[in-house]
Amino acid sequence: MIKKIFFLFTVLFLNILVVVAVSIGQDRQKSERIISFDSNIHIYRNAAMSVVETITVYSAGKEIKRGIYRDFPTKYKDRYGNSVVVDFRVNEVLRDGKPEEYRLEGLRNGVRVYIGRKDVFLNPGRYTYTIRYSTNRQLGFFKAYDEIYWNVTGNGWSFPIDRASATVRLPDVSVGEILEIDGYTGFKGDKGKDFFSSTRSPGTVLFQTTRTFKPGEGLTVVVSWPKGYVTEPSIATKTQSFIRDNLGTFTSLFGLVVLFVYYFTAWFRHGKDPSKGTIIPLYEPPDKFSPAAMRFITNMGFDDKVFAAAIINMAVKGYITIHEENNGYTLLKRGEGDSLLSREEQVAASRLFGSSAKMVKVDSANQIAINGALVEMKRSLRNSLEKIYFFTNKKYFIIGLCISVLIMIGGSVLGEKDGLPVAAFMSFWLTVWTFGVAILLMQVVSLWKSVVSGGTHRRVLFFRAVFSSLFAIPFVVAEIGGIVALALATSVFIIVIMAVMVFINALFYRLMKAPTIAGRKILDKIEGFKMYLSTAEKDRLNLLNPPDRTPELFEKYLPYAFALDVEQEWSQQFSEVLSRAYASDTESSPQWYSGPSWHTKGISGFTSSFGDSLASSVSSASSSPGSSSGGGGGGSSGGGGGGGGGGGW
Repeated sequence: MIKKIFFLFTVLFLNILVVVAVSIGQDRQKSERIISFDSNIHIYRNAAMSVVETITVYSAGKEIKRGIYRDFPTKYKDRYGNSVVVDFRVNEVLRDGKPEEYRLEGLRNGVRVYIGRKDVFLNPGRYTYTIRYSTNRQLGFFKAYDEIYWNVTGNGWSFPIDRASATVRLPDVSVGEILEIDGYTGFKGDKGKDFFSSTRSPGTVLFQTTRTFKPGEGLTVVVSWPKGYVTEPSIATKTQSFIRDNLGTFTSLFGLVVLFVYYFTAWFRHGKDPSKGTIIPLYEPPDKFSPAAMRFITNMGFDDKVFAAAIINMAVKGYITIHEENNGYTLLKRGEGDSLLSREEQVAASRLFGSSAKMVKVDSANQIAINGALVEMKRSLRNSLEKIYFFTNKKYFIIGLCISVLIMIGGSVLGEKDGLPVAAFMSFWLTVWTFGVAILLMQVVSLWKSVVSGGTHRRVLFFRAVFSSLFAIPFVVAEIGGIVALALATSVFIIVIMAVMVFINALFYRLMKAPTIAGRKILDKIEGFKMYLSTAEKDRLNLLNPPDRTPELFEKYLPYAFALDVEQEWSQQFSEVLSRAYASDTESSPQWYSGPSWHTKGISGFTSSFGDSLASSVSSASSSPGSSSGGGGGGSSGGGGGGGGGGGW
């Protein structure tokens, strides 16, 4: 009895297994899939290829509603980042042996072939699609052999593939002359060997898979043969193709030459400096120029040290006192020496103190007043000195900048026509963004310089510098991301050309500034005065009747030494004189300055760091916060030519 019951349960269990297996098999058969993918690849002597793909699918009306689509890559990058564009032409498309309507749609890296009509929906069932197409530039020509390294199915299919095969036909190559037969299966990058290969007739190799592929898996084949059976393209043909494929790079390179020629011509005609005259040491400022005016003429432009030099000069003249504390600098109005101020110093003082203020702290709380003083001083110096003593020739620089933008956009667009929106936008955005990031980084560098040269308020400056550095990091990361995005949309060489272009613009921005004849004469005199300020003790005897060294002379010309970047040399000349003077005087520091740096750093250390530290504080206060072989095991699934994938629509 027990045996009969056990037997009945066994039979019942087996029947259930059969029913489940049949049900699973029926569901599997009814699921959308590629039943077979057969590719017939014919290689010709002229290195061209014709391919016939026969794809049998099962449609359940889910994804495969009207038909299928097939993606064919036509744009690749070689090992150096150069573009390689292969030809691709569809010759015929069939469905179940009859002509079928199709259309082509461009992709970023190739072409998509939509098979079927928008208004015709398929009934569930099996359909066989045949795609005949021609292509070239798919073969690898190496020193000792030639090769086809071909992704048969592609790794972009959204359906499983039950079976795949590939037949490679070579021109006049006997079976014994084939050097290597290899292949890879699996996901992109895998080196699976789920296939077998055979040679049926001379020059014909058959590949057949041995398992079902999951969505995203594919078959890649490799066949190599001796040189001489297929004609390798000539150097002229390769060069022509290379230029065509990398038209954007060559356009940008040509534009780079045009930009340099333009700038050089503009510089030669309008920016070339007059010849220097004889430099004679001068013992007083030439033509009674103020320190700010002298630096403005020397640099042919305005910077923070122009303003800082004016502040120090105003203090030396008795108009203000500079008070240094742990948290920065404060300017105290004394009301003396008004008549001694130069024009640009007067307009700056007017904006700083207004009609009633007696004290201005150099920090962001007084940003409006300090920034207003900077703007007014710059306007005053430009109106009185520019075009009389020098020309900036900015209009030629702006033209060059516009040429640069056009070259970058044109090169990016020609380099990636299908990526036009991305390339054009990234070129324009990156151009503007780079200038903004450069300004931000210059401010960060300025703050760190002030930390190095700062006085007792170095701790505050350190935290400001750290905050500014952290604030700049996202912008720098975005800059790097933009460069990478543009490189992916175009090529690495476009980025290199852009970098050279930025350098050329920066170089000629400085070179285009040129002194007038009158300006050259003044510059020679300024050079003579600078020679006196920077003369070392051992060379002092070479000067003719230099004035005696006194504390008054040191303070009088200190703003000029700072404006001409020789404050260190000037202070070293007076180290002994000042040490004796302040040691015997009740005043232990100049009347125009109060603070600890004079004592903690000494005279030489004070003068070398005070000006830069003041300039950095002014800057902070005036700114708003804020192609390879696949043989020898070196290939993988998804490598080589061909590939792509497909799906239903």
